[in-house]
Parts: sequence; structure tokens; C-alpha cells
Amino acid sequence: MGKKKPEVMAAQRSIFEDGSVDNGVDKAVATHIFDQMEKFAAYGFNKSHSAAYALVSYQTLWLKTHYVEAFMAAVLSADMDNTEKVVVVIEECRDAGLNVIAPNVNLSEYKFTVSEEDEVVYGLGAIKGVGEGAIESIVEGRNTGGVYKDFQDFCNRVDLRRCNKRVMETLVKAGALDSFGLSRATLFNAIPKATKAADQFAKAQAVGQDDLFGGDFFATGAMDSTSDDASSRFEQLPEWPEDERLRFEKDTLGLYLTGHPIEQYLDELRNFTTHKLMELNPEKKQNIVIAGLIIAMRTMNTKRGDKMAFITIDDRSGRQEIALFSDKYEQYQDILIKDSIIVLSGELGLDRYSGNARITVDTIYDLDAARNHYARRLSINIHYDQVDEIFINNFKEVLTPFREGGECPVVYTYSGKKAKTAIRLADQWKVRLTKELLSRIDKLTGSQSKIMYR
Repeated sequence: MGKKKPEVMAAQRSIFEDGSVDNGVDKAVATHIFDQMEKFAAYGFNKSHSAAYALVSYQTLWLKTHYVEAFMAAVLSADMDNTEKVVVVIEECRDAGLNVIAPNVNLSEYKFTVSEEDEVVYGLGAIKGVGEGAIESIVEGRNTGGVYKDFQDFCNRVDLRRCNKRVMETLVKAGALDSFGLSRATLFNAIPKATKAADQFAKAQAVGQDDLFGGDFFATGAMDSTSDDASSRFEQLPEWPEDERLRFEKDTLGLYLTGHPIEQYLDELRNFTTHKLMELNPEKKQNIVIAGLIIAMRTMNTKRGDKMAFITIDDRSGRQEIALFSDKYEQYQDILIKDSIIVLSGELGLDRYSGNARITVDTIYDLDAARNHYARRLSINIHYDQVDEIFINNFKEVLTPFREGGECPVVYTYSGKKAKTAIRLADQWKVRLTKELLSRIDKLTGSQSKIMYR
């Protein structure tokens, strides 16, 4: 019965019923008994099995209630090879108010653990592309020689055959080396220099080379990280842009751990959204404008052969799945890209079948398109001592590529020695708003341009 093969079940039914009748059992009773067995074969427990499950469920609930940090760390460790499950449990930790510490070579073990401050510490084994051998080398080095003082000390003490350049790059992207106080861009760029110095350091130690010309060969800090200026030997680079840093985090950890791509846009999004996702009340039918990061998308074919999609968006306050029927999916499929931000207008209602919020989509914009649709003007600050012929020419060069198809007026506030005034450029200087345009203007003027929505 457990094999669930219909043809085998059908054959067994006739055998059972005929045998029951031969033994004096009414056929209707025999049929009823077989129906019950067939239903139980689909999925069922006897009482002793159910009791065992009930006991385990009670014990699990007790542990989760009284030792929640250790419990969640254990659950994460059990599923650390399954990124999708790790993402779900990390979100549950956040919902429960638990602090999840990013991976840290000076704190993390292979599995998820709990710190002395009752925080869940990310396990190094859950970082994609970092093998068990590399992690053993990292933990062993820390256990035998104490915490790693800086990046060069780390490179000197780990086994570079197991913790190679590719692993180092992954650790940097995952944030596991942040405790050394250098930007991830600096660390990433320093890997070749630091590993080369570490290799020379290892060879020198192997032949006992610790004294030259009557002094300590490593005292200068040439290869030894014990000198105070060890980290200063690396070229200091500014941190990666926020979206790039988070993208690397997502690639290595499977989730955004130390931030969220939408956070840097929240203030701007409030100018043209009506609700956060957590504020949606499906009992109240209304028109809404919402925004979110596309974190999941799946498509399916309808009975008519058309393709529809289900997208899940996240705005940091909550998540919402939205169905796009064939006409809307065909219209907007080019901008429905995972990990991109969209702004969506539509009608909110209640799905009577599921009891959840249902959104009938009207329009979808990507972030640049939303800016252009909702913006009233672009405001730029210019100081009098900046303005000369070169500045004016550069200003024209910055705006010109974005004039084609431009609908947003440009207004600049000119600040003089004693007064300032706002001047609106002629309509032929209306621009098409993009992230690139804003970046170029800010670089030219040295101040942050601002899109005005009211």
C-alpha cells in the first residue's frame, strides 16, 4: 500500500473484498475497511508514532521558548548547506528580535553559535565557496595563537594552501574580515600583497631566518604584522558602493545581512508611495502605490497558453506576493528583474479564497521611471565661487545626454555673497532623471542634488 501504485491498489482491493466475503464479512463493510486503509496509506500515523512526535514537538517548543538563541543557532547549523532555509530562519530571528552577528574570523566557528552577549553568530560554514579545510585552518590558527591582530597577521597564520586567494576574496565579500578595521575594497585589493608577504614570512620562518645584521628581520614590519603600521602598508580605498557591497553579501551568504538595497532609497520612495507593505489592510478596498525589491519571481502557463507571473517584493517592513496576468506580465516583463526595485500602483482588495491581500496591478515602474513620473523638478545648488566658463561648459555637458525624452524641469539655487535665488532653466533643458545623471551633477557641484516631488 505504501508504494501508492493505483493499479496494484486496485488489484489488492478485489482480493481483499473477495476474501472478506468468503470469510462471512459483508461486502459493504469490507469495502469501507479497505477505503480506510487506502486513505491511511496516503499519509498516516499510528498512536504510538503520533505520541512520539507530540513529545518531540513539546521539547522543541520548550527549547525555543527558554533557549531561543541556542535553538535558532542549532536550526541554522542543521540547514546551513541549504541557503533558502538559512534565509527563512534568519528572517525568523529578526522577527523574534534576535541579533545575528555577521561572519567574523575572530569569532565565528564552522557552525552557527551563540556569543556571550546572547547573539547568534553566523557560521563560516554557511559562506558559499569557503570549504571546510579553509575554516579548520582559520579556527585552528585562532585557537592556538589567539585572535588575529590584523589582515597581515591573518594571512601569516592561516594555511594558504587551504585558505587560498579565492577563499580570501569570498571572506572579504561576506564581511568576515571586517573586524580588521579596513574597508572591504581595501582588503580585496590587498589580498595579492598580503598573501605574497605571508608566503615569504612562512619560508623565512621555515629556515630560521630571524636575525640579520644583528637585528630582528621582522621588526621593521616588512612582513610581520606585529608592527603598529601593518595595515597602513595597504592602499586605503573607500568602501564599495552600498549596492555593490550588499550584492557581494547576497552572492556569498544568500541574503542581505548587514543592510538592505532598498534602505538607501526609503526617504525618496516615501515621496510617491502611499503605504509600506506592513500597512496594507486588505479589508479596505483602495488604490495604492507601493514599492519593493523583487526577491522572488516565478512564471506559469495559463490554460490558454499565455504566461503569467507571481512576484514577491520586500520593502524591509514586509513582503507581498503579487500576481501579474498575461497582459501585465507581457507589458512589464523587461523591468521585472530579481533584486531590482519597482514601484507599483494598483487596487488593494481581499482575496476571499486565501484571506490575504490581493493587488490588481495597474502600472509598474522601475526606480528611474518612477522618478520621472512623480518628480516635479530637479533642484541643484550652485555657489557663486564655482561659476566660471569652464564650470558652465561642464554643466552643459553633464545635462546634454539626458535631455532626450526629458520631462523634468531643472532648477538651480544660485548662492551669492549676500543673497541667493532659484533659477529655472528653459524647457529645452528638461532632463530624463537617472542615477547616473544625479551622480554626475553631485560630482560637478560638490553638493547633493535633490529631486522635488511636491
